[in-house]
Amino acid sequence: MKIRLLDIAHARSGDKGDTANVGVIALEPRWYPVLAEYLTLDRVREHFRGVITGPVERYELPNLKALNFLLHGALDGGGTLSLKTDAQGKVFSTAMLRMILDVPDDRAKALGLPGHKEWPTYQRSPKE
Repeated sequence: MKIRLLDIAHARSGDKGDTANVGVIALEPRWYPVLAEYLTLDRVREHFRGVITGPVERYELPNLKALNFLLHGALDGGGTLSLKTDAQGKVFSTAMLRMILDVPDDRAKALGLPGHKEWPTYQRSPKE
């Protein structure tokens, strides 16, 4: 089943120098395991390919039912140096919530996840 991250989580983002951080918090505690399993480091790295120039780090905060991602090289030097429109990383949370996760139908139904079988998963072309 295709699950929009927006439908199962909310997010906040900010910055420290050239690194944006994005916290993703499950809207319901029972949905946190889906975030922990399917919102992987590789998935986030691929989602932001071409937008960030450095590595991605992931931290689990199970007591908060949240994940925190550090996106290094995201801000072109940071708020005081960058000419980017969003040099402070505020829109990275919105960008993260646009992700669509593929969750097996039986698991999605068992957890009561809102989803749709027809939502396309964004795929980059090999030329991008």
